[in-house]
Amino acid sequence: MTESQMTDVQRGALAQAARRIAADMQAGNAAAVRAVTIAPVASQFDGIAATIQTVHPEIEHALVTVNALYLLNATDLRSTEDTQFFCALPGSQMTVTFSIPQLPPGNYGFVLVHATGVDQPQQLSMVLENDPAGSSSWKLAGFFVRPLLAAGHDGLWYWRAARDYAKKKQNWNAWFYYQTATPLLAPVDFLSSPNLDKLRREAQAVHPEELPGQDPMELKAGGQSFSITNITTDGSLGGLDLVITYKAAGATDPVAARAQVVMVMKAMLEQHPELRQAFHGLWVYAAVDGQHPFALELPMDQIS
Repeated sequence: MTESQMTDVQRGALAQAARRIAADMQAGNAAAVRAVTIAPVASQFDGIAATIQTVHPEIEHALVTVNALYLLNATDLRSTEDTQFFCALPGSQMTVTFSIPQLPPGNYGFVLVHATGVDQPQQLSMVLENDPAGSSSWKLAGFFVRPLLAAGHDGLWYWRAARDYAKKKQNWNAWFYYQTATPLLAPVDFLSSPNLDKLRREAQAVHPEELPGQDPMELKAGGQSFSITNITTDGSLGGLDLVITYKAAGATDPVAARAQVVMVMKAMLEQHPELRQAFHGLWVYAAVDGQHPFALELPMDQIS
């Protein structure tokens, strides 16, 4: 059931519960949030508590608004393997779908809260359960946080930019811009909509085959071969960086480690010069088993 299909009482109770929990999160009061959490989740609360402490400085002075409300009725649920809810948006052909595995029978709500007006605006997603112990109130059953911006831009900006790169056949740039857009536009992984499905289809159409997945990507540099295990993006330094992790052979001194990392950077840009247009710089992590990785970030204009 979507927000417009709820009664005023249903809508008000669900929104009020979410605002109260969000206020405690803004205050960094994990104990207060735990007190209004269903028992099975409260008994394993460390992860949520850590998330609250991490996001608290970002949202402490934010303007909190409730952006979306859904009621998810699973009281007649017979199987908990994969529960799907289909919420048709009034006046359109669009349907928002929730696919939640291992969900016990119950009456649930999903609330999307935006914390804005701060340097790092966030989207707070809450799964609430109604009356799990006869208290006739909404309690927290799940909590997820994702940013609303990356390097100062929202998900629609990255989606449009990804399409522009795709038109230019710059598939590496397009792919990583699609990947940056997705978590900014999808507050949780278990929610889908026609728009999000379209975004994911467009991304798959430009997916570079050589990217690391189950097997690493081999990058040739300076007569050596480096196993690239992961490539992602990061906007924490102000601009959008491409982050590359490779498996290093073993411990080396900092000077030699830096030289090797810079070699990897140069090789990546030699093979994919289009990256210079789309990214502020490169982060490279040289991962060694059992040791802290050596990491270096350089802006593009410092990678000759």
